[in-house]
Amino acid sequence: MRKLFLTGLLLAVFLTGCARNYYNVPTGDFAEKIKTLGVTPIFVDPESDISYPQKDLLIQLVSDLNRRYEPQLARKLKATGNFYTVALLDNEPGPLFTSLFSRRESRDDAAIRYNKYFWNNDELRNYIRKNNLDAVMLLTVSGLTKNEKIYSSNMLKSLTANYNYLTLTAQILDVNGTVLWEYPNFRQRILSYSPLINLQYPDFSESDANLSRETEVKFKTLDGIRRTLEKKRKDWLLRETTEPEAYGNQFDEIVSLVKYDPDKNTMSTSTSAEAYRQGTSEAYKPVAVQPLPMATPSAPASKLSAPPVEPDQQSVIPATSGDISAADSDEIVPATGSTR
Repeated sequence: MRKLFLTGLLLAVFLTGCARNYYNVPTGDFAEKIKTLGVTPIFVDPESDISYPQKDLLIQLVSDLNRRYEPQLARKLKATGNFYTVALLDNEPGPLFTSLFSRRESRDDAAIRYNKYFWNNDELRNYIRKNNLDAVMLLTVSGLTKNEKIYSSNMLKSLTANYNYLTLTAQILDVNGTVLWEYPNFRQRILSYSPLINLQYPDFSESDANLSRETEVKFKTLDGIRRTLEKKRKDWLLRETTEPEAYGNQFDEIVSLVKYDPDKNTMSTSTSAEAYRQGTSEAYKPVAVQPLPMATPSAPASKLSAPPVEPDQQSVIPATSGDISAADSDEIVPATGSTR
């Protein structure tokens, strides 16, 4: 019994300790090619499943709050140290969403309901090149109705019904339209996806006051939604911070899945990695990289009998001859600073 317990414990430690890669491509490929990341303004999809009675006012409220808090996401992404530059792009979210949007699909994968977005590749390519980016993160707030069980504040009652939510999805795409990373992320071992806010609630107080067996599902007021989205986080001393709780939880989850340790991730030689490299060969020119010298244990000179090994001349990639004009090249030139 003890051996079985120890085996299970070692297996859990192994699974937890393995290098996590939440990207759809090998992390080494991503780290090599994506140096300058652009973050678009957070979109609101007006044609998604938003059943709120004052829909236009709700969209305007959420759009204003998005613009207020999205710089916090850009700062968190920059703090990961995985990018040379993280640029929060200064565009009007409505027109930009209209130009980039292709279609949406309501998905139910692994018991997780979410809206998956597809984008216009030509518009996306032009947008990335115009802003001198290697890749861009697109974030979209959309409406979604799903069946949930919600408990009362004292946990003594519950109501299973269809509730309308606002959810946040995100993707990182390169110049070829390849989805490098996405949220919700199904490469996690434990899948989780929380909405930005629930627009409805079961009114247990009213049913209790009227001694009713049925509990009505109601929409929150605009002021209630605003106060919920503006509610500040508290620190360990229960003091209010400047970071909103609802947006902060979403941003932290996104950043935790974006962040990686390049020292713990090596280049993959799998078929999927090779397919990705071939698919991006036109967008990124091969560059000869001088490998770092490997640390070896020191030994006395008298014991080093093996002759030095000559470098393999065939392993060096020759430089491409000829000049390539900027107009004819597909290579992305990293931005020299913020594009705002």
